[in-house]
Amino acid sequence: MRLACLFVPLFPLAARLRSEPDLKGESVAVFEGNGNAARLIAATRKARKAGLETGMTLPQARAILPKLVARGRDRESERTAQEALLEAADTFSPRVEDGGEGLVYLDLDGLPALSPRYPPSSTVDCRLSTVDSPPSRELALGRDLIAAAEKVGLPARAGIAASKLAARVAAGLPESPTVVAPGQEAAFLAPLPLARLTPALEIAQMLERWGLSSIGELAKLPEGEVASRLGESGRELHATARGIDPRPLEARLPPPCFSEGMDLEWPLLSLEPFLFVSRAALDRLLARLESQALACMRLELTLKLDPDGCDARAIELPGPTRDAKTLLTLLRLELEARPPGSPVGGFVLIARPDRTRSAQLSLFGPAALSPDRLATTIARLASMLGADRVGSPRTADGHRPERYALASFAPPPPPSFALAPKSGRGLLSVRVLRPPVPLEVITEEKAFSSQLSAFSPNPDSEIANRKSEIANSVHSRPPLPTGEGRGEGRLLSLKSVDPNSGLEISGAVRVAAGPWRMEEGWWTSDPADRDYWDVELSDGALYRVYRERASGSWFADGVYD
Repeated sequence: MRLACLFVPLFPLAARLRSEPDLKGESVAVFEGNGNAARLIAATRKARKAGLETGMTLPQARAILPKLVARGRDRESERTAQEALLEAADTFSPRVEDGGEGLVYLDLDGLPALSPRYPPSSTVDCRLSTVDSPPSRELALGRDLIAAAEKVGLPARAGIAASKLAARVAAGLPESPTVVAPGQEAAFLAPLPLARLTPALEIAQMLERWGLSSIGELAKLPEGEVASRLGESGRELHATARGIDPRPLEARLPPPCFSEGMDLEWPLLSLEPFLFVSRAALDRLLARLESQALACMRLELTLKLDPDGCDARAIELPGPTRDAKTLLTLLRLELEARPPGSPVGGFVLIARPDRTRSAQLSLFGPAALSPDRLATTIARLASMLGADRVGSPRTADGHRPERYALASFAPPPPPSFALAPKSGRGLLSVRVLRPPVPLEVITEEKAFSSQLSAFSPNPDSEIANRKSEIANSVHSRPPLPTGEGRGEGRLLSLKSVDPNSGLEISGAVRVAAGPWRMEEGWWTSDPADRDYWDVELSDGALYRVYRERASGSWFADGVYD
């Protein structure tokens, strides 16, 4: 078995600098605790050269270095940094173990990078490790592991050996990467001090009284004698000193989501400073998604309110995307619509991942629309218009033509083979008018009554003669199509009455088919009782019109194309 170990020295400081990259190059120290009792746990090289040491209090450190940039330990930044380190290791091996703060183990058995047929990296050199000349392929793999960790903002060291302990000790050496040849674990550990094994305090004091200073001196002692004096812990420590590490690698499961966040030094009251800080966390989050070939389908935000409280919210996306500008705009609109009620002392951004949609490549035609860009465009439209106004229409159960449902826009993939052309005449499509256009409609009955009402009082014989003339003129028209009439009267002309509708309808009716009765929801507060007609005007335009039976109002709700 061959195992690799990725180790990040001064992990609390490395995680803090990953969240605040502007502090790199400054004298920075990380403290744990509150007030003047806070103790220094990690500092940059510049601060250590000035005389700062682990365990100093904040006043002591300020006395030595007045311009020191002091930061508290940020557990949220450390958690996300550890996840980023694990994801970097996932790109090399399917079996990765989380070893704790800044520590990751990888199983290298069966990796193509160590196969003789795999071309070695150009970064391989001929440096020798502490024990022997490492294989060039393992050395190249160690360099690639370090480069992957540095890509996510963590300065790491790498060690490769046959056991977890030897790999961990090799990763802690200054010369990195360090490769321990197979079977040479005991010889590699022998000259190192006993502190590398991190024994318990009581055992370390006992070994010091015995006069032991190196791992090799402990390995030379009889195992039974060590076990009889130090117990089972001493037996395990003696085995590790001889290069024997029976602990197996415990592979972890991939996380269901990705998160980034940090605890702020000072609570924020306004939106703009918070968006500035969250933009950096969002960039790191999207970079981690890109390394796994994933995109964000749902963005969740958890705010830590000052002094105590929590505000959680979620932003649904119409499609998986990795566009930081779009996600930041959606985040801004969400916070402007529902501002938090207290100052923000920290935050966590959680991305629910999904696979990016694949696009069909074209050899001769134009390039297909990128699914990632399409999802980004839809997300921007949703941020401007509202998520409930962007989507793909679907038919809804009901008789009203204006009924519809809105579903997420997901165009089907292109067919794998050419479809046969359809035969026969094409279907007539209708362009729906929303809202419907109010109309003024002249029918036979209305025209007949309007002509009669135009007369002044005359003798009965004259009125009777005039009625006869009007009736003869009406009945001399061409016969109506089948289905027209039914007591409503023939449609003679249409005219739109709303100048703001944007559609001008005016003309005599050439052909009218109808009416078709539609009644729905009579038991509700908003029932529908209508008569529909399909009408062709003298200019050749085709319209779908209806009349509300309750009010007698006419509307045009569709144009046939």
